This record gives sequence, structure tokens and C-alpha cells, in this order.
Amino acid sequence: MAETSNTKNFTAEERAAMKARAKEAKANATKEAAAANQLAKIAEFTGIDRELCEKISEVVAKHAPELDAKTFYGAPGWARDGKVLFFFQPASLYKARYGTLGFQDGAALDDGASWATSYAIVEWTPAVEKLVTQLVTKAAR
Repeated sequence: MAETSNTKNFTAEERAAMKARAKEAKANATKEAAAANQLAKIAEFTGIDRELCEKISEVVAKHAPELDAKTFYGAPGWARDGKVLFFFQPASLYKARYGTLGFQDGAALDDGASWATSYAIVEWTPAVEKLVTQLVTKAAR
């Protein structure tokens, strides 16, 4: 028996997120459009969210310039061959206590039997810059 889709199984927020993601995918149709969308998204952020995202963008530009900028579920992300490797989820996006640098499986951060795939960032320090640089460099390999 074929399964049917029933939108009643999703909350209003989930339906809105699915619609927003579909719109975002269309808006990211070209690398140029995706990069422009990412810059526009970052410009919407304020305070620490904007500062952290700008710093991460600087690290990517310096250490992984081959990656493509885009948005990913409303957050700035960086991709190779259309597949997002990592993204910055600002605290304001989900009313969280801290922003998160998250990595997808394509980033291959593998380190033994267990490893972290997301990192909370509350401020930009030399230690945070060093960690982000290491992670971005490894993810871009």
C-alpha cells in the first residue's frame, strides 16, 4: 500500500520550515546567488551572532577558499559540490543561549570511535579561532 503525505502530522512551525527550505533551495540555484544570499543573511544578524559569523567567514576565506558559501536552513553554510560541510547556527535563529558551528557527515571529522559534530561558541577568542581553523581545514580536505 502506498503511503500518503498528511500535513496534519506536522506542526505549523515545521510546515513553515519546510516551505522556507524549499524557497531557500531555489534561491541558491547558482553559486553567485547562494553567496549573495549568505551575505544578506549574515547582514541580518546582530551582536555576537554577526561577529561570530563574520569571523568564521574570514577563517573559511583564508583556510578553505575553495568552499562555496550558501545558506542552509536559514543559517550561513559552506559547501563542496553542492553539499554543505558545515554551518553556523546563530543563537537568535532558535532563541538559543549560544551559537553553534555544526558539521555534516561530509566534513569527515572522524576521530576514532566518537567525535563532536557541533561546537557551541559564545565569544571569539584566540583559542576559538585556532579550533575553528583546525576544524574548517579538516572539513575542507
